[in-house]
Amino acid sequence: MSQAFAEGAAGEKPVSAKVKLAVGAIGIVFGDIGTSPIYAFRETFVGHHPLTLDTLHIMGVVSLIFWAITIIVSLQYVAILMHADNKGQGGTLALVALISQKISGTNRGWIAIMLGVFATALFYGDSMITPAVSVLSAVEGLTTVEARLAPFVIPIALALLIPLFLLQKRGTASIGKLFAPIMLVYFSTVGVLGIIHIADYPGVLAALNPWYAVQFFMTDKLLGFLALGSVVLAVTGAEALYTDMGHFGRGPLRMGWFGFVMPCLVLNYFGQAAMILSLEASAAADAVQNPFFLMASETFRLPLVLLATAATVIASQAVISGAFSVTQQAIQLGFVPRLSILHTSETEHGQVYIPFVNWVLMIAVILLVLTFRNSSNLAAAYGIAVTGAMLIDTCLMAVLFMMVWRWKLWMTIPVVAVFFFVDGSFFGANLYKVPDGGWFPLVVGAVAFTLLTTWARGRRLMRERMSEVALPIAIFAKSAKNSATRVPGTAIFMASTANGVPSALLHNIKHNKVLHERVVILTVEIADVPYVDQADRYEIHAVSDGLFRVKLHYGFMDETDVPAALAMMDECGGMFDMMHTSFFLSRQTLITSKRPGMAKWREKLFSWMLRNSATAMEFFRLPTNRVVELGSQLEI
Repeated sequence: MSQAFAEGAAGEKPVSAKVKLAVGAIGIVFGDIGTSPIYAFRETFVGHHPLTLDTLHIMGVVSLIFWAITIIVSLQYVAILMHADNKGQGGTLALVALISQKISGTNRGWIAIMLGVFATALFYGDSMITPAVSVLSAVEGLTTVEARLAPFVIPIALALLIPLFLLQKRGTASIGKLFAPIMLVYFSTVGVLGIIHIADYPGVLAALNPWYAVQFFMTDKLLGFLALGSVVLAVTGAEALYTDMGHFGRGPLRMGWFGFVMPCLVLNYFGQAAMILSLEASAAADAVQNPFFLMASETFRLPLVLLATAATVIASQAVISGAFSVTQQAIQLGFVPRLSILHTSETEHGQVYIPFVNWVLMIAVILLVLTFRNSSNLAAAYGIAVTGAMLIDTCLMAVLFMMVWRWKLWMTIPVVAVFFFVDGSFFGANLYKVPDGGWFPLVVGAVAFTLLTTWARGRRLMRERMSEVALPIAIFAKSAKNSATRVPGTAIFMASTANGVPSALLHNIKHNKVLHERVVILTVEIADVPYVDQADRYEIHAVSDGLFRVKLHYGFMDETDVPAALAMMDECGGMFDMMHTSFFLSRQTLITSKRPGMAKWREKLFSWMLRNSATAMEFFRLPTNRVVELGSQLEI
């Protein structure tokens, strides 16, 4: 354990650099969890399982919120999982890749992979709900300024959300500079509002004692359990801290969390509770309908609404960018078909835009806003995807402790048991939300899981069938030497496997009866690491005179720019001139097999995904005027 926790200490950044990165993280990473106070405390009392508004329940809820933040965010994600980095990268897929390096050859290796895939599938449901619920909850604050604005809440929310998606193709670099100052002001504001109300009712700080949460459960067992479904809204966004670790580093994220964000959030939650406790029963019943905005006086309420709205838009931007990043990783790891990926920054490789994902998210968010109509209804749908992903992370964490970090059982069992109990309780409480809207992220997750696993299975079957019928390259080199005319130039044949001869090369010989002076069979391989060093980018094997087999190695976060990699090579018969190089691609058409490897409906689904995936030309950034596609049929 000590070795795992000590890794990375040698290369610590200077304090000033850490502070700058921590400030940047506050502007990008903490938006989701930072906007939770707008609706999390409120939902426990006015949601689908409302609680009695008395001292026992108010103190119990705020105690639960504090300890949920402490155990799940501070301990599970920030203190422990941030040490489970894959060459600096975090997130469920990076964690799965890290674990797979150790257990891929075992019988249980596929279980970890499937868990990671399901967590990724749930993430898509979460990324649809987050923008809708956060922006709606902020805009609803207008009704605390002027009740007659209620009919305009939905139009205003859509007027903010739709342009957000339309602007994605321009990237976030230009507007990203504004994020940190806005979020610094937002967190400072919510913290100060909390302090003001705590000063009026300092007795609320007694809820730091977990006994208040225990007492709440002892008095109201079922309602206490159901309240967890709303309390968990306070920790939504914890996964984002882990996922974005690669952009900022664990040190700056911890500095930002423990040094600024967590104190501000805790102060605000206790301030909301203090405000309600200090009011008379009738006034408290009205205030709990929107306690976050009512913490501000009438003079400052509209500015608070505008500030909170800006914060929720920033939080939504972070979630959308996260969906692009996770999709890019899933494509590289072979779980999602190739999609058109546009890079929106010349300096930051991590800033990408995926049109298909953007439009799907936009349509889903619009439908969610129009269907659920208010943030309380959406809050019922929110949480089950988050808690499901947290529970999966706990399962993967157990594997990590035993198989990667080699913890002893006596250390692993108590730690894992605590997190299983906490995450399992939150997940169980959220299952009660299924009839009230919790079905939505589950449906999205099920559809996404089916698509991801179908693509991975179909792709594996395709490669197996192609390997079975592939002609060994040594035999091809001997037969082609005397049967084909050599012509000037370079031909690069893209091959999905490193064995045998690609069908495009065989078809070219068969129909054109020519072979270029230099022929390269090129395979792109994606490793289970985020990045591959430039020095390890390629392998070259000379097969015969003018015939080479080349492997390009990329990490799952790398940009697969084939021409850029070719420009680095001079050991493959000289440098490559793109004006005298032709790229030959195979385009497979699937046909029904007598020995189907998948159910028929999955075969049809895979075939549809294959037809609609982006071409290798787009994905590998090949020059459009130098590409030739040759078709072939394949049974799976």
